[in-house]
Amino acid sequence: MNVERYLRLMAGFVVLLTLVLSRVHHPYWLFFTAFVGLNLFQSAFTNWCPAMSVLRQLGVPDAGAKPVRPS
Repeated sequence: MNVERYLRLMAGFVVLLTLVLSRVHHPYWLFFTAFVGLNLFQSAFTNWCPAMSVLRQLGVPDAGAKPVRPS
């Protein structure tokens, strides 16, 4: 998988988790859901997200990168 796919996976998981937490625990969890949505919105224009930086530091390849095959 690449950075973009991991980012979508993480964002989807956080949105679903915070929706469940808002129903089970407290409605204020929806503010975190809104934060994730705003972050995704701004990353569509800037092509930058803090999670992308972290994933790249962990060695996750970008979408255009060729996969490294072990020899």
